[in-house]
Amino acid sequence: MQKKHLLIGYVQSRALPDVTPEDARKMTHINIAFGHVKDGRVTVENTRNLDFLPKLREYNPQIGILLSVGGWGAGGFSEAAATAAGRQRFAQTSVEILRTYKLDGIDIDWEYPTYGWAGIDASPEDRYTFTLLLEELRQALDAQGEADGRRYLLTIAAGAGQYFVDGTEMAEAHKYLDWVQLMTYDMRGGFQNTTGHHTNLYTPSGDLNRSSAADAVRIFTAAGVPKEKLLIGAAFYSRMWTDVSNVNRGMYQQSPANGGYGPVYAELAAKYINKNGFVRYWDEEAQAPWLFDGSTFITYDDPESLKAKCAYLKAAGLLGIMFWEYSCDSTRTLLDTLYQALF
Repeated sequence: MQKKHLLIGYVQSRALPDVTPEDARKMTHINIAFGHVKDGRVTVENTRNLDFLPKLREYNPQIGILLSVGGWGAGGFSEAAATAAGRQRFAQTSVEILRTYKLDGIDIDWEYPTYGWAGIDASPEDRYTFTLLLEELRQALDAQGEADGRRYLLTIAAGAGQYFVDGTEMAEAHKYLDWVQLMTYDMRGGFQNTTGHHTNLYTPSGDLNRSSAADAVRIFTAAGVPKEKLLIGAAFYSRMWTDVSNVNRGMYQQSPANGGYGPVYAELAAKYINKNGFVRYWDEEAQAPWLFDGSTFITYDDPESLKAKCAYLKAAGLLGIMFWEYSCDSTRTLLDTLYQALF
């Protein structure tokens, strides 16, 4: 049966053999993290366990499996996209990998066109060449699909803020895409030393960061992306600040350092949520939880916040939800929550 909404899990390639038959049946698609761009060619030389894909299809014959190319700090995109020959090589090698491993599509996770924040090459021209790269990929995938009598998917992961829209031409780019996955996590953390939610559904009053999943949806629809092509993101891990003032239960307080990665959800459940001095608090405005023990602040997604996200995306007419990353929750609580809430 075709499901109305999508539930997509990013799975690091090392964790592919850990995907259980039950979990494979809960997800509509898996994005394998990651393939990379090397010398203008898409490569899976560092991607592991691709021989496990037939087993996943055995578990769930309906599952869609895409190779996600890129990730934070993964470069090569700007250089490949800069020329017609480079774009052609990128598309051709993508299709070769798709054929070899019998994939259902390609997901582009370029973080981010026109920005070199992650220490990768970037150019103002990326704004246009990103669109041209997607167009080339779409044509190559369609040509292969015509030969195979099917449609292959082309999707992207997009930064969940105005910066991504400013650095791309989303009104044009989306025409080549089946869907756009908004990375509505890490919206606070690595670049801020002030505590706050990193994967909240709404922007609460008092939050100077002004970032949320709903805000990202508004930004992308205003930029011309149809809402029925949008997915929001869920985080199976946390962000954490230490040496935080014991004021306002740690919310919107400064820390000596930016918010780094905190425990993954399985560890939060085992050692942190209302344990070892940590108290769970709920922000009704943001529809998001946080933990505080008097000096350490942790922001994360939990079953309550995920149910709110699913209710929101259904009411807003969005396509679905994706999450990073499967191996972060060995309790299976979060995937189970998403499955029950969506389907």
